[in-house]
Amino acid sequence: MFKTFVKAASAAFVGVIALGTVAAKATETLITGASGYDLVAYFTEDRAVEGSTAHTAIHEGVTYLFSKAEHKDAFEADPAKYLPAYGGYCAFGAAVGKKFPIDPHAFKVVDGKLYLNNNKKVQDRWLTDIAGYIKLGDDNWENIKNVPAGEL
Repeated sequence: MFKTFVKAASAAFVGVIALGTVAAKATETLITGASGYDLVAYFTEDRAVEGSTAHTAIHEGVTYLFSKAEHKDAFEADPAKYLPAYGGYCAFGAAVGKKFPIDPHAFKVVDGKLYLNNNKKVQDRWLTDIAGYIKLGDDNWENIKNVPAGEL
């Protein structure tokens, strides 16, 4: 009986540790803008570049990572120039009134604004009518920007 209790307690402890790790990773994702990718690199290198904790900037309570000091400096000088549309949520999601997470590799800069999408397949659909989806996203964003994603 004692062995069964020890096994059950050990399994429960491992489960709590695993949940704690998942929760820590989820929290990290929530507080790191653009999933930790360098916002400036989307504009200067036209590609997704992972940021580094050596080059961080905090803007409106969100921590952004940059691949180099020059990118961090550029962001701090003019954050609005680099911040993604729709608070960093999926551009297609905003167009349909939802907040979807993003794949940092599914992006496009349009008229000087960064748009991120949930994944490449969603992005392919968004690309079929960029102007139309941006208009829908802009119209919807005012109504959904302060609503938690899970409530949409």
